[in-house]
Amino acid sequence: MTAPGDSAAEIWPLWEVFVRSSRGLSHVHVGSLHAPDEILAVRNARDLYTRRAEGVSVWVVPAAAITTSDPDAKGAFFESAAGKNYRHASYYSKSEGVKHL
Repeated sequence: MTAPGDSAAEIWPLWEVFVRSSRGLSHVHVGSLHAPDEILAVRNARDLYTRRAEGVSVWVVPAAAITTSDPDAKGAFFESAAGKNYRHASYYSKSEGVKHL
């Protein structure tokens, strides 16, 4: 007897799961799971990640649809804005005649 996903032809796609804990808050990534389609991914995510009524909304996204930055290039990619003082409000001087800024 084989379990689902044991053979190469039966590998289910990976889904990333996001849960919103209450109205007004953002969805937060809580984990991932394998499911054959989006309907079962939502059902499995509900059963797995909101067992204790932690959420009011669940999103599932195919992991293959997510584009990420390269972890090896994190230094250059997340470089601070050093030398780009014009991006900060303190770079600009207050114009004459303007009382409230």
